[in-house]
Amino acid sequence: MDFQKDIRLAVLIDADNVPYSNVKGVMEEIAKYGTPTFKRIYGDWTRPTVSGWKNVLLENAITPIQQYSYTSGKNSSDSALIIDAMDILYSGKVDGFCIISSDSDFTRLATRLREAGMKVFGIGQKKTPNPFIVACDKFIYMEIIAVPEVEETVSAKTKTKAKATHPAPSNSFDKLSKETIHLLATTIDDLGDENGWAFLGEVGSLLLKKQPNFDPRNYGFSKLTPLVVSLHKFFEIDKRDKGGTKLVYIRNREFSNLVESVKDELPF
Repeated sequence: MDFQKDIRLAVLIDADNVPYSNVKGVMEEIAKYGTPTFKRIYGDWTRPTVSGWKNVLLENAITPIQQYSYTSGKNSSDSALIIDAMDILYSGKVDGFCIISSDSDFTRLATRLREAGMKVFGIGQKKTPNPFIVACDKFIYMEIIAVPEVEETVSAKTKTKAKATHPAPSNSFDKLSKETIHLLATTIDDLGDENGWAFLGEVGSLLLKKQPNFDPRNYGFSKLTPLVVSLHKFFEIDKRDKGGTKLVYIRNREFSNLVESVKDELPF
């Protein structure tokens, strides 16, 4: 999906349902899709369970919204986030929302915001229920977001820099299943021309519409191109130069094999 990077986003974080680790990486991820205009986090800041968030709010200019838990076992911060989201929607100051939570309670909110013409991005853990995932335009798992550059003090006078080129080591990548390969193949069929070729950019956009949590990083690949190249047994790649720009096209090898098998029978 071709998201405009200059759209204004309201970033709303549910402190009770996402970890505070790698907040900087999450904010850098959001910057790929738009400019955060509102950055708010909701929780009961008197509770020790959210104490870890307090250390990262100032660094990332995130405004904490205090919401007391009026009833034991009830998450009142959900209601506060939803009310603020609707207020921001009617203010007309943003083009989209980024809801950071692993809670399915925000499914109806995401649906309502999209009905109003907003782009909706979701970020949460892999345990996030599917209804919330499919209610978003795009859903990103926190586990695959790369750790940004960090500095660690080795001694009083010596510092070392370490830059992560892959997601955190604790991440376990999903396997490329038959279902995933079938999803790719049917999407290529949906977009293929008379020779079966489909532009990879359009394939990626349609994949997100079909499955909002589809992301090559889930499988250990930074982009869609290296993922499909790794599946060369199933797909054929063609890189075309158009006006100095390299465009990648893909088609199913089954289609290619079918064309080859009937080539001698064709009247041209």
